[in-house]
Amino acid sequence: MSSRPTQWISLMLCLLALSFGALAYSDLPEQVATHFNLAGEPDDWSDRLTAVVMMPGAMLLTWLLLWGLPKISPTGWRVEPFMPIWNRIQVAILAFLLFVHLAVLGHALGWWGADMGRLVLVGVGLLLAFLGNYLGKTTRNFFLGIRTPWTLASDEVWRRTHRLGGWTMVIAGLALIAMGLFRASELLLGLVIAGAALIPVVYSFFAYRSLEGFNPPSDEG
Repeated sequence: MSSRPTQWISLMLCLLALSFGALAYSDLPEQVATHFNLAGEPDDWSDRLTAVVMMPGAMLLTWLLLWGLPKISPTGWRVEPFMPIWNRIQVAILAFLLFVHLAVLGHALGWWGADMGRLVLVGVGLLLAFLGNYLGKTTRNFFLGIRTPWTLASDEVWRRTHRLGGWTMVIAGLALIAMGLFRASELLLGLVIAGAALIPVVYSFFAYRSLEGFNPPSDEG
């Protein structure tokens, strides 16, 4: 996906979020549930104006951030080698935020009685599975990926770690989808997320030790 279509799609997603909120505004209750616990119970509310503009605003800021970061990436750490991947990820993140926005306002409108915690969990799982599919195709940079001292110090460690990290992210995403569909305990959810995050980090240390070692430089002269 090239950059120009990416920006047009991003704009369209932001406008869709804003338009849906504007059309739904008069039918929304004065207080809208905007956060739900894992059991699907609302635990935070916002007035309807905030509920309508909050997510489109977050989407706009996310779009501008993801559009601008490649332009300020330092020499030697540019994202251009995987720019098509960056563009797909940008669209995926904005699409996920739009999904959450529609889910929250749709719930407030009474369009479905779905368990919101489970619905969002499925959405997060789909996003993680998508991102994991592309993680191994990135190169060293400061903005995207598993940025440990060891991955940033070695192209090969970065490549190996992100290949593993892509698999753990896909597996975690599929697990979250299953948990959303069939309910999950908070403990199990925490274990899945922690495992997906920690396994590649620990692996990067051992991969660096195996490939580069930690021997101090020898003094010469």
